[in-house]
Amino acid sequence: MTPLAGVSPAHNPQARMRTLLLACVLLLLPLARGGAAGPENAGEALLRRIGERYAAAHTLSAKFRQEIPLQNVGIVRKASGTVYFGRPLKMRWDYNGPEAQLFLADGRHFYFRPAGSSQVIRRVVDEKGLGGKIPLLLLFGKGEIMSLFRVDASDPRKGGEEMLLRLSPRGDGAPEVRRIDLVVGAGDALIREVHLFDRLGGENHLYLTDVTVNPSLPADLFRFRKPAGVSVVDG
Repeated sequence: MTPLAGVSPAHNPQARMRTLLLACVLLLLPLARGGAAGPENAGEALLRRIGERYAAAHTLSAKFRQEIPLQNVGIVRKASGTVYFGRPLKMRWDYNGPEAQLFLADGRHFYFRPAGSSQVIRRVVDEKGLGGKIPLLLLFGKGEIMSLFRVDASDPRKGGEEMLLRLSPRGDGAPEVRRIDLVVGAGDALIREVHLFDRLGGENHLYLTDVTVNPSLPADLFRFRKPAGVSVVDG
């Protein structure tokens, strides 16, 4: 979830899959143990609270709205629906609207079907299979956020009800990412918005509401069922 140069993720199915994963990379990240030496600033302290809240989560659900501006086109591709996460290595995106889309991870594979496509793209759930160095498994709690991102700025919003954290990658752990803006509830430490800016000029904006930590989810929610008339290809 590296896009081809000059190709919008919205026009390239595999790039769209990588972009979608990148957009939610912070949802279930725990924090590094110990952290950097010296006192934390306010932004770092809030980021640590977020990690403490999400690190122990076994499941998560939220309503989402996604906006992807199409480069050099002047329009914005929009989608909405409900997203579910489960450990280990599971997630599901249910989209609103008549166009059938599929984005599912069942613990072993990712499955992605763009709207209107007769193919489902399948990838093994590991960093090598997903390609590149971006640690996509972090969104399932396999990595440590403060070892990968630094807090460059923190600014209050809505009278202090929310905080905007501006994050940038440390080293080469997230080569596709130029910047991530994270909007978080100051009181509940729940992620409300993720704004991802990649190094090719692309953007991906994810808005979350009705976030529930540890909801009770059906056992088969993350099971892949091949749609009729659709082929599964490895990519």
